[in-house]
Amino acid sequence: MGQAQQAPGARARSRTRQPRPNPTPGAGRNLPAATAVGLAMLFAVLGGLLFLPLGFVAVTTTFAVFGVWEIFRALEANGTRLPIVPVMVGTVAMPFSAYFGGPESLLFAMLISSVAVLLWRSVENATGSARSIFAGVFTLAWVPFLISFAALPLHVAGGVTPIGPWPGGVVPEGAWQVVILLLLVVSNDTFGYLVGASLGKHPMAPKISPKKSWEGFAGSIAGAMLIGVLASIFLLGKPWWVGVVLAVGMVASATAGDFAESMVKRELGIKDMSSILPGHGGVMDRLDSIVFASPVAFMLFVLVSGA
Repeated sequence: MGQAQQAPGARARSRTRQPRPNPTPGAGRNLPAATAVGLAMLFAVLGGLLFLPLGFVAVTTTFAVFGVWEIFRALEANGTRLPIVPVMVGTVAMPFSAYFGGPESLLFAMLISSVAVLLWRSVENATGSARSIFAGVFTLAWVPFLISFAALPLHVAGGVTPIGPWPGGVVPEGAWQVVILLLLVVSNDTFGYLVGASLGKHPMAPKISPKKSWEGFAGSIAGAMLIGVLASIFLLGKPWWVGVVLAVGMVASATAGDFAESMVKRELGIKDMSSILPGHGGVMDRLDSIVFASPVAFMLFVLVSGA
């Protein structure tokens, strides 16, 4: 008696109304939007690498800043106060320190940023200071420090660290190394998604990331090996096996980065860090693979430099 009666016409329309189609059934994201945004980001980054290296560093820094901001908001909603000012200053400083000063400057910037977090928090309210300091140093190490390894191959690449375009328009090997890093990370995501969405039946870590399957992982390995071998031969002039080594290292580290962010999000009780990138979620949902892959790529390129 207390409920309103629905008109017969409305009931008929309700029964005949069809749900709108999902552009990516079973995939969990809007594939056209994700593809468009991903390609736009890739072209922006590659354009900087090949024509204006300092622009690449600026774009990388911008992504890191947005990623840290997302972490700050997620932690604040969970009751942890991140010392955002010193963390943001360190986030901006580290990629440029790596580009202009190399590994020593990057480590120094990380150290100074961590000390700044400690000092900044020590003059504020002592309540929750331990969690706040740990969160600040963890965020510095997770995002700006790791992603700055992508700028290290550009330091003194070709004998100079230019502010403008590459001298003489010649792209040095260090820039091609970063291009290969990005191509392999994109290959990992693309081939893993395509194979996992169609054939995935056995989750790798169902409690952490239920949608990642062993079948998708195998697809990532196979696709990255193909891209790695071609890139190694035609972009670096290295033997084919260098591409295989790079592919395995990139897929393993990118997958670990994805799992690491998934664990953080599950701990915070959120699905995506934000919704700033259509079809992708937040910036950190795109950086999760790159931040782990960048230092691994840097070390692997050093190891195979004499091949």
